[in-house]
Amino acid sequence: MSSVTTGGATAHAAPRLSAKSWMAAVAGLCGSLVAIGLARFAYTPLIPVLIGARWFSAADVVTLGAANFAGYLAGALLGRPLAAALTSRWALRLMMVAVTAAFFACAFPLSVTWFFAWRFLSGLAGGAIMVLVATSILPHIPPARRGLVSGIIFVGLGLGIAASGTLVPALLRIGLVQTWVGLGGLALLLTAVSWFGWPAHDLPAPAPVADVEGGRSGGLLRVLYAEYALNALGLVPAMVLLVDYVARGLGRGAEVGALFWVLYGLAAIAGPMLSGPLADRMGAGRAYRLSLALQVGAMGLLAVSGHPLAIGLATVILGLFTPGIVPLVLGRIRELLPHSHKQQQAAWSHATTAFALFQALAGYAYSYLFSHSGQNYALIFTCGAAAFAIAVIADLAAAVAGKR
Repeated sequence: MSSVTTGGATAHAAPRLSAKSWMAAVAGLCGSLVAIGLARFAYTPLIPVLIGARWFSAADVVTLGAANFAGYLAGALLGRPLAAALTSRWALRLMMVAVTAAFFACAFPLSVTWFFAWRFLSGLAGGAIMVLVATSILPHIPPARRGLVSGIIFVGLGLGIAASGTLVPALLRIGLVQTWVGLGGLALLLTAVSWFGWPAHDLPAPAPVADVEGGRSGGLLRVLYAEYALNALGLVPAMVLLVDYVARGLGRGAEVGALFWVLYGLAAIAGPMLSGPLADRMGAGRAYRLSLALQVGAMGLLAVSGHPLAIGLATVILGLFTPGIVPLVLGRIRELLPHSHKQQQAAWSHATTAFALFQALAGYAYSYLFSHSGQNYALIFTCGAAAFAIAVIADLAAAVAGKR
């Protein structure tokens, strides 16, 4: 006999995944890889090339980078209404096509406005896919396997980070136009692979359950949204400054900085595949608290030490949890709202919106602080560690108050 506990995530003889479940998981991986992994992270190594090729000025390139963040926030807000109008399957298909079209359009720098519009659209599609990709697939997966499938879905984020340090530089040797076309071709291929993998039908909404917004679960959800927003504040310093810190701050050069970014990307690939099953085994809430504590230590290491081993350890931990936190937070939402996938989708949309908003705010705030502090890397990393620490304290306080 098989015995499964979904909240604390103990599973004995967990059921095998069907062919349809595997196809859905692969479709989800393709979605996160195209819409977030490539559309966002592949832009970072293109920035100096866009400036050097005189496609845009340095100021314009920063603005165009912000366009993707702004679009992501819009997509997080519009994802659920879009799915309600079209079904999740067609919404996800449409967003994949939109990102693919944006890659090809960016091969032609007709104007800043043209480029801004397509970068905004790619961000919008990314936000919508992030809201819908897991919540449209996981209700069709056996509960004991949802952590595993969640990890498979979001490994696309790590693959995108790794591709930004490997595939993009290889394409750039051919040319900038060819790089955008190559990314568009890869996105087109992944869109085709995912096309029939998305679940054909949305599950009907279950019978109404008690409103959670004013009760215990509602309070824990609001704390979770705040923790996830703080997680965004904590992650941005490494995402933005890690390579520059190694290359310029420690004087080790761009090549060594690039090696640390590749290490970050490799860890990011492993992150969701480790954190998803970890959530199945020890519970998503406890696993997320552990991840926050580890991130406090990692960001603290960057703030106080320039030793290669310390930076390497911090890089691995932060790389693991940049995408690895996603299945943990999603799993925590499922723990708090176990009876309604519609409520889970709404809560995940709120969490994604909070993360997107604070990630965008953090990018501008840290940029201002960095330039006005004499490029003080330690100060920025300390701010990131403080954000993680506050999230841990909030989580512990909520655990004591809720006796979870």
